[in-house]
Parts: sequence; structure tokens; C-alpha cells
Amino acid sequence: MQSTPRFLQGVFTFDGKGLETPLPLDDALRYTVPDGLVTQTVYFRGGNSSGELIYVLLLRDGTPMRYFPIGARAAVHVPLRVVEDVAAGTVLELQVAAPDGATGTVVLDLGMVEV
Repeated sequence: MQSTPRFLQGVFTFDGKGLETPLPLDDALRYTVPDGLVTQTVYFRGGNSSGELIYVLLLRDGTPMRYFPIGARAAVHVPLRVVEDVAAGTVLELQVAAPDGATGTVVLDLGMVEV
């Protein structure tokens, strides 16, 4: 079986609007599973430069799929171990939520594989 790695990654600044209000950061953090394939998430890595707890939200077709909290001035690595298949046509997106007024930079890396 042939597979192709895919990544949602980059370094992004954020302005928090409250932990109840995750916000999109960039179009580069949106991915649509190609027709005829499935995608499996493999890992998530993230770093947070701010002095506040934030979280990264992985959305599937606009619905929360996974929450990844990242502590103040900390980093996280979450091996996902191919938990489930994500069907063709599904849109995956990463968003960030931070306390109101918190600002900083987040480093994101979601690794996936298309099969």
C-alpha cells in the first residue's frame, strides 16, 4: 500500500479572544482529504511562546475532533498512532484558543498520511 505524508505546519502569531473562542490562524492550516483516499493523523506537535495556557483545536468538517492543550511557554508532542481513518472530502483544520488579551506565537505541526 502506497502512502503519502501530509502536514499542517508553521509558525503563527495569535491574539486570544477567550478559551471558549478558538480562531483560525491561516489558510495553510486547512486540508481537504483528496477523492479516492483516506487520511490518518499520526502525530501533533505544538509550542506556545505566551505566558498563558492555550489550546489547539483540530476540527473535522467544522466539528471539534481533538483538543491539544499547550502550557505557558511550553511544548507538547502527542503521538496519535493512526487512531482513525478520515474519509475523502473531509476538511481538517487547526485553530487556536487563548485567554482574552493573551498574545504570542504558536508553532504547529500536525503529521498525517494519505493512503
